[in-house]
Amino acid sequence: MKNGLYSIHVTLLDGRAGKGSGVILFRDGQILGGDAYLFYTGSYTVKGDTFKGEVLVQRHTTPRNDANPLFGGPNPVGVGVSGTFTDTRATMTGTALVGKASQIFAATLHRLADTN
Repeated sequence: MKNGLYSIHVTLLDGRAGKGSGVILFRDGQILGGDAYLFYTGSYTVKGDTFKGEVLVQRHTTPRNDANPLFGGPNPVGVGVSGTFTDTRATMTGTALVGKASQIFAATLHRLADTN
């Protein structure tokens, strides 16, 4: 994965409805990111044009009204991800363990800015 700040757009798979988006930073094996309700921290490794990693998703703001963030319960959620990348884009799939249920998702990422 190329170092950089990316937009991320997530869609639940496996017959479940749900979408989410935010920004995520990949830099030298570390993942940091967030959206309006959640923040993400984790790590990744690269081999050729593929990557895999682990991310912990945690809520920083309680949703109001009918907002329903993906993986956004009061408890942290562990997520395993893997994907492929080019210089400007990436696609990934992952599995989040939410309570006792697994949620499978796909995501597209677009590089917004380079990092040093």
